[in-house]
Amino acid sequence: MKKSVEEDVFIPLYPKSTVEDKSSLRSKFQERRFWSAVKLLSNVVRWDGIVQEDKVRDLGLSKLLNRYLLLNILNTPLGPDNIEKCNKVVACLPERWFQNINGGSTLPELLNFSQHLLQ
Repeated sequence: MKKSVEEDVFIPLYPKSTVEDKSSLRSKFQERRFWSAVKLLSNVVRWDGIVQEDKVRDLGLSKLLNRYLLLNILNTPLGPDNIEKCNKVVACLPERWFQNINGGSTLPELLNFSQHLLQ
C-alpha cells in the first residue's frame, strides 16, 4: 500500500483557466487521476482494523488526502463538483475513527480538510 501511495499517485495541478473547460484533455486527465486516488484512499482505509490504525491513517490521511487529494479539492471551484469530491472523501473515512472525538473537533490529520468544509 505504501508503495502504491508513494509511487503510483500523481495528480497534476494545472492553472484554473486550463481546467475550467471540462472538455479539455488536461481537465479530463486531472479528474481521472483524482478519482483514481480517491479509490485508492477507499481501499487503504478498508484495512483499518487489520493493519495498525496509525499506519492506515498515515497512508490514507497524511499522505493521500493531505498530499494529493486536498490540493485538487482546494483548486476546484466551489460548487457541485467540489461538494461531490468532498462527499466521496468523507464517505471513505471509517466512522470508528470519530467515536471518541469531542464535538467541534476532528482528527489532527483532517484539520485542513475540515477548514475547507467549514468554508
